[in-house]
Parts: sequence; C-alpha cells; structure tokens
Amino acid sequence: MKIIKKVIFGVILALLFISCTKAPITGRSQFIMVDQAQEMQLGLQSEKKILQTQKISKDPVKNAMVRRVGMRIANITGQRNYKWEFFVINNNKEANAFCLPGGKVFVYTGLFKYIANDAELAAVMGHEIGHALARHGAERMSSGILAQTGGQVLQSVMVGQGNPQTTAMVMGAFGIGTQLGVMLPHSRTQEYEADHIGLVLMAKAGYNPQSALTFWNKFAKSGQTPPEYLSSHPAPANRIATIRKLIPQVMPIYRKSARR
Repeated sequence: MKIIKKVIFGVILALLFISCTKAPITGRSQFIMVDQAQEMQLGLQSEKKILQTQKISKDPVKNAMVRRVGMRIANITGQRNYKWEFFVINNNKEANAFCLPGGKVFVYTGLFKYIANDAELAAVMGHEIGHALARHGAERMSSGILAQTGGQVLQSVMVGQGNPQTTAMVMGAFGIGTQLGVMLPHSRTQEYEADHIGLVLMAKAGYNPQSALTFWNKFAKSGQTPPEYLSSHPAPANRIATIRKLIPQVMPIYRKSARR
C-alpha cells in the first residue's frame, strides 16, 4: 500500500513539474495538463454548439465593429495558429462576450448599450481574448482533472463528444453556461489577469487604455452586484481601481503604437 501511495505521489509530482507553464504578460505560474491541440478541439466543439443553438445577429454595423476591433487585437497577439472568427449573438438581455480557444469570439448585442466607440469595445474584447491567450479554460479543466486524479477524466472529455455532462464541464471551464445567456465566472485571479492582458492588447492595437475605465464605470452603474467575497468576479470598484493602477504601465505602449 505504501509503495502504491509513493508511486501515485511520484506521478502527481511529475505531472506538476511537466505541466507548469507561465501566463503571457503577467508571468503567473500555471498548472495546465491539457495540451493546446486538445484545447482547440474542445473550442471547436463548443463553437459548433453555440452556432446551432444561438441566433447570430446579421446587423451589419455591429458585425463590422466587432470584426474591425477583433482583427486589430488578433493581429498583435502573435497567435498565428488561431483561426480567428468573430460573431455577434442576437440577445439584448445579455451584456457579455467570450472567446473560445482557437480565436472564436462572441459578443452579445446587449453589450452595445454600454459601448460608445471602438476603444471601449476593445477593452471588452481584449479582456476576453486575454482569457483565451492565458488558457484560463484549460487551467480550470486541469484543476478539475487533478482533483479527480487522473488522465481518465481528460480521456473521457475527448471521447465523450456530445455527452451532456461532458459538454457542461467543457463549457463551464471556458466560462460559458451550457444554456448560454449565463456567463460563469472565472476565478478572481483569472479575471484580474485578463484585465491586465486585455489592457496591454488594446494598447498594442492602438486603442487608448483609458477607454477601459469609461466602459467599466458605465458597466458598474448598470445594476446591483454582490459583494466581492460572495462572487468570483472582482467587485466593480476594485476592478476599476486595479485598472487605474495599471494604466500608467500600458500608456507608453499605446503612445508607441499610436505613432506608427
């Protein structure tokens, strides 16, 4: 029994060593067991479900705005293996957006009531693309796999395409409710990290990072939010304060990109 425990302990240590990686820009250490090919395949499965179940908007103005801003950010990510696509979901009740692994970005029409210009949209899209670049979904899946001890969980995810429980697990890892219209929170650490990465991305793409403050200030006034200790999302006031502290770091990036 002791030998078996030692073997299991050794395997877990090996997995921890092999699966350690660092998030882009912030350099935070991450534990990710899902390789990028598997992650992108899971992203394609989720995209298929979304396109089958949601009404995609044909509004030419909103679609053009999302594609224009999205491609400017995509072009500076360095992710040449991503197959970038941008969609607008016709749902005025939801003010949300998300990005699947592989560069499939979805924006709800309800978000546009808080968006005054391209730069404010860039703040949101930069944040969501930041989640994908930092592989937050794969990180969350890896934590679940480790908690359930073993690769059989990952194997069941890859083979169990179409299984409702598998779909729920995958979509939840990407921060999307299987019924959609409900965005599941990433961890507070991941949210703050996506804010940081998003600010750098929008600045590199030539969008003024100050626009992130104008967007989040408007969004914070949109309704009641629970105290931060009851939610995985940062409280709006704390998120805004953190963004305000980061802006002096990213403004030189913006000024440099604006001079090009």
